[in-house]
Amino acid sequence: VQLRACGGGLVRAGGCVRLSCAASGRTFSSHPMGWFRQAPGKEREFVAAISWSGGSTYYADSVKGRFTISRNNAKNTVYLQMNSLKPEDTAVYYCAARKGAVVVTTASQYDYWGQGTLVTVSS
Repeated sequence: VQLRACGGGLVRAGGCVRLSCAASGRTFSSHPMGWFRQAPGKEREFVAAISWSGGSTYYADSVKGRFTISRNNAKNTVYLQMNSLKPEDTAVYYCAARKGAVVVTTASQYDYWGQGTLVTVSS
C-alpha cells in the first residue's frame, strides 16, 4: 500500500497550492482520509479529514475557511486546496488513510501514511 503526496513547493504569503495524494495497492474509496502537517521542531498536527463519500469534512481551526479537502474516489486520490497561505503554514504535509469507517482527527488512528511533501510559505 502506498500513498504518494505531491504538489508542495515554495509559495509567497497569500498564495495558493494544491496538494494531491494518490493511493495505490489498495482502494480507499470506502475509507476516511486526512491531511496532517509537521513544522520544524513541532509535533505533527491535524489539518483536515474527509469521509469516504466526501460528504463530511473536518478542519483544524487554524485552516478553516482557507483550506479545502476533497477526494475523487474513481482516481483513488485526495486533495488539499490551500488558499491565503501564511508563513505559519510552512510544514511537511502528510496524507493518511485509515481502515476504520469513522472520520477521526488523531494521527495515531490512521493506518497508512504518505511520504510527505514540503510546503514553504515566504513572507
